[in-house]
Amino acid sequence: MHSDNTNDRESEWTEPDSFEPASDETAPTQIGTLACVFADQLMACLEECAHGRRGLFSDIELTSEDDEHREWPEAARLRELAFALQSILNQDGERNSLCDEFLDLCTIHGESNPGEPRLARQFLARIERSEVGTPTEKGFKPW
Repeated sequence: MHSDNTNDRESEWTEPDSFEPASDETAPTQIGTLACVFADQLMACLEECAHGRRGLFSDIELTSEDDEHREWPEAARLRELAFALQSILNQDGERNSLCDEFLDLCTIHGESNPGEPRLARQFLARIERSEVGTPTEKGFKPW
C-alpha cells in the first residue's frame, strides 16, 4: 500500500537561510559579536603577555628557540582579527577604540619600545581605568 508520507516530508523542507546574505539588521549584531570576541581574546592575551610571554604585539621578538619565546598563534590570530574588525568598522565610518589602540601598540618598534610585558601591563591598566579611546596628555606616552 502506498502512503503519502513522501509528500508530507517534501512540503516540510525549506531552503536554509545560510545562503541568504546577512541583512542590515543582523550585521550590527555580527559586528558586536566580533567585537566581543576580540575584546575577550585581547584580555586573555594581555594577561599572558603581562606575565612575560612575548609575541602579542608583533612576531619580531620571536627569534629565540626556548619555550619562553615560542610562536604564539593566538596572538597572531588576534592581530588578524583586529585588522579585520577595524576594516569592517571603517567601511561604515565606525571605530572601536580598543581595537584601534591595540593596533597602534602593534606598530611600536625601535628605541621607544618599552618591552611587551610592560606594554601589556600598561594597556591593561588603561583598560581598567576606562582610558582607552581617550587622548593621552600631549607629549606623554603611557608606554
